[in-house]
Amino acid sequence: MTLAKINLRTAMLLGSILIGASPALAETVLHRGNAGEPQTLDQAHTSINIEEFILKDLYEGLTIYDAAGKIIPGAAETWDLSDDGLVYTFKLRADAKWSDGSPVTAEDFVFSLQRVEDPKTAAGYANILFPIKNAEKVNKGEVPVDQLGMKAVDDKTLEITLERPTPFFLELLAHQTALPVSKASVEKNGADFVKPGVMVSNGAYKLVAHTPNDTLTAEKNPSYWDAANVKIDKVIFYPIDDQAASVRRFEAKEMDLAYNFSADQIDRLRKSYGEQVHVSSALATYYYAFDTRQEPYSDVRVRRALSMAVDRDFLAKEIYSGSQLPSYSMVPFGMAGYEPGKADFADKSQLDREDEALKLMKEAGYGEGGKPLDIEIRYNTNPNHERVATAVADMWKNTFGAKVSLVNLDVSSHYAYLQEGGKFNVARAGWTADYADAENFLALSVGSNKTFNYGHFENAEFDALMKKSYDEVDPTARAKILHDAETLLMKEQPIAPFLSQAELWLVSDRVKGWQDNAANQHLTKFLSVAE
Repeated sequence: MTLAKINLRTAMLLGSILIGASPALAETVLHRGNAGEPQTLDQAHTSINIEEFILKDLYEGLTIYDAAGKIIPGAAETWDLSDDGLVYTFKLRADAKWSDGSPVTAEDFVFSLQRVEDPKTAAGYANILFPIKNAEKVNKGEVPVDQLGMKAVDDKTLEITLERPTPFFLELLAHQTALPVSKASVEKNGADFVKPGVMVSNGAYKLVAHTPNDTLTAEKNPSYWDAANVKIDKVIFYPIDDQAASVRRFEAKEMDLAYNFSADQIDRLRKSYGEQVHVSSALATYYYAFDTRQEPYSDVRVRRALSMAVDRDFLAKEIYSGSQLPSYSMVPFGMAGYEPGKADFADKSQLDREDEALKLMKEAGYGEGGKPLDIEIRYNTNPNHERVATAVADMWKNTFGAKVSLVNLDVSSHYAYLQEGGKFNVARAGWTADYADAENFLALSVGSNKTFNYGHFENAEFDALMKKSYDEVDPTARAKILHDAETLLMKEQPIAPFLSQAELWLVSDRVKGWQDNAANQHLTKFLSVAE
């Protein structure tokens, strides 16, 4: 072989190596901190946002949120609404496919939502789809599942009929509960349809591995209709509920995103990382629930007294460094066309509140000179929640002489305990809007809501107002009914709102396409990574 041929072969080999090492061809990976291990990857049983973040990468609903948190077409390319506001007709994308290459059909959506409403499924979030005709009756077992107001007109045409006009229905369809499942996969695999290597999904990514409490890995779905515009090849979720550990991994560049870091670190992190620290306003409320099934929390005077004694300004300023605001209503400010119904003690000074709280507690027969107050506060493991619980415990000790103890569980176990009806004294909870409407926050306390009415509050007047709001089509009149319902709720105080929340994220400067939004929606398909 001549020297010229050797040099030519060497040049060709080096060229191929360089091309193979080209950044354009290298696998792009996003490392996402996710603040806890998901309870489930089954749409019918999901309830918290750390599950939502994963599921919305794997599956795509009829509608989705874009990077700015606005509703846009998802698996449905277009839709029409009848003049009476009751019938939606969706046209599915012709090229919408499952990860196994089979087409996404209208029947898949009918099957999926029937599955959610089927009482045999026992879906905790079934109520979010109650605007669909007969959904509540199906869920209560009053009519068969095939009476749900959905019809597959043909493979790519889906018709949904509502009980009443619902202005926020397109937002409901973007909720994780409304994500489709592959009918063929569920019928073949049963409960195993959620497992890596088995799951068939229709979103931008497909599940390839899941080691509980370690990592969950999803890879780009080549069958996804918009795969050509998905820039990240692989996303790895890290279920870290230890906020300090999460921040350390971000600082070590092991994670590109860290969710819900400790608020007392805001100033330090801003000094070091500047615009990589994101504090964005959210339609979210931080609250404590009282178990109204047992004394003394069945007594409205005790609930009101305990709520009044909590200095919300202290919590907001000293614990959350001003990143959250004091709250006296369950519905956060910012809902278009709605004025929250604040607690009647909201405008009093903290000293006046404490004086009134002492009188109420004495009337109820508890505290100094009465029966002792032994209170257990439950919260999900998190430094911020621990600091809030410790501060609230001190306030109740100092005001009433209460003996207060603290109990914490990981986020999945904490919410599972509450949703399954476990008894407690006082429990920390938070709610972020599923859709921008006051009803989403107030419906949590309806007596028939067995999943999210953690304290099992029962009030016929409140329930009647909520029922009336569903039948009212005039927006102004409806807002007044909801305001009256919330005013009653805040008088009864089965839940004590403390703070209007902000979302705290650390976002590496190598992540592009990130947009803060009140809906806290950040699908990986809209992001890219600069190596």
